[in-house]
Amino acid sequence: MEEENFKQPLLENKYYEGCPGCQVDQAKESSKGQGVPVRNLFIIWTVVLCAALPISSLFPFLYFMVRDFHIAKTEADISSYAGYVGSAFMLGRCLTSALWGFVADIYGRKPVIVIGIIAVVIFNTLFGLSTSFWMAVITRFLQGSLNGLLGPVKAYASELVREEHQALAISTVTAAWGIGLIIGPAVGGYLSQPVEKYPNIFPEDSFWNKFPYFLPNLVISAVAFVVAIGCIWIPETLHNHKCSNESIDNAEALENGGSVEGKDKIIQKNENLLLNWPLMSSVIVYCVFALHDIAYQEVFSLWAVSPERLGGLSFTTDDVGNVLSISGLALIIYQLTVYPYVEKATGPIRIARISGMVAIPLLQSYPFIALLSGIALYTLLTIASILKNILSVTINTGLFLLQNRAVEQHQRGAANGISMTGMSLFKAIGPATVGALLTWSQKRMDASFLPGTHLVFFVLNIVEAVGLLMMFKPFLVEKKKTHSDQLH
Repeated sequence: MEEENFKQPLLENKYYEGCPGCQVDQAKESSKGQGVPVRNLFIIWTVVLCAALPISSLFPFLYFMVRDFHIAKTEADISSYAGYVGSAFMLGRCLTSALWGFVADIYGRKPVIVIGIIAVVIFNTLFGLSTSFWMAVITRFLQGSLNGLLGPVKAYASELVREEHQALAISTVTAAWGIGLIIGPAVGGYLSQPVEKYPNIFPEDSFWNKFPYFLPNLVISAVAFVVAIGCIWIPETLHNHKCSNESIDNAEALENGGSVEGKDKIIQKNENLLLNWPLMSSVIVYCVFALHDIAYQEVFSLWAVSPERLGGLSFTTDDVGNVLSISGLALIIYQLTVYPYVEKATGPIRIARISGMVAIPLLQSYPFIALLSGIALYTLLTIASILKNILSVTINTGLFLLQNRAVEQHQRGAANGISMTGMSLFKAIGPATVGALLTWSQKRMDASFLPGTHLVFFVLNIVEAVGLLMMFKPFLVEKKKTHSDQLH
């Protein structure tokens, strides 16, 4: 930062020396008219990507990992135990997300972000070294408990950029999250069981044969370690004034685009977030779609690698990785080029409603796609996967925007902590429930009504339909905009 760039803004607004939030606001003020803040978006991107990668990297190999633990009595029971491992992370995050949100509001976004990434480095590595079912469950639970950065990073994203770029910043969060949930399985698919896949590189009697699922976790932990070091230099956005409450109010008024004189019209101190219905309604709807999304991700990978006689596709981990990698590339292009313009033209909720409507018939087509084979199967499944992920990220981005617009800066960490708590609770329910459901469906392949996996995708669509209905009034309410908090 160059001091001369801040002289003009300092004549107009009051900033406080030593306050990191004021320094960020100065930088935003001086960057007016300079275009998209690529550096700041890159910071957001890498942080969120590190948080997302370990969540779903286990999906392609989880079936085989649980099988190798020899805890399942039958082949169909493997999906149930896999669901418990998938739920452990979300259960841990559910129990601590609100706490991390409050910590972020008191001590800053940056410490919570750094701790969350360090947790990825440590416990993701230990998960890859798991030799038993319970070791896998415990390491995933601890990683979820200490990884509380997703809520604060959404607040961080909306604070790090100017108002006209906030939609793009939140879009970057959901894009990085969605891509992490897709690249993660690709890494898990390509790098798990390396002795079997790459015998010329990894000898049969080597360390990698004893720990066949360690390599993908090691790679993700290494990436997270590099990002953790880089986070030392990222800016803090929380205002930290030691002067008076009035000073804090003034700074928050400036952060929200108003003047010091008009702060009373903007700041609502000590608002009870649980009584903020624009916030809570968007959080509840988000939780429903979070349940659907995590259940879909778990089902897709388990269904794809399941034997054909159980209604699956008999895919290898490489096959799953190929489909998800292509989907990830398409999602990057959509989220960074198409979505900001669509959101600006239609609004976040209208496009989210349309996405929910389209997703229902798309998802119910999956069991019929499974009847195909060869290149036709790969092509249609890849297209369906691309569309499904685009629709999901469109819905989630719209709900993210509503949540951050419903509160002021001094409560965004807590608000996103509440959101993460609810979302994590629903996501903890999702994998375990859908794993048991998939196991049951594979035991009723000859049923006359919704046989096999038809039942699983039908239940997923029920959840999607409930979320879609909740996106309409009178349930979902948007915050009434003032001149100062309009983003577009």
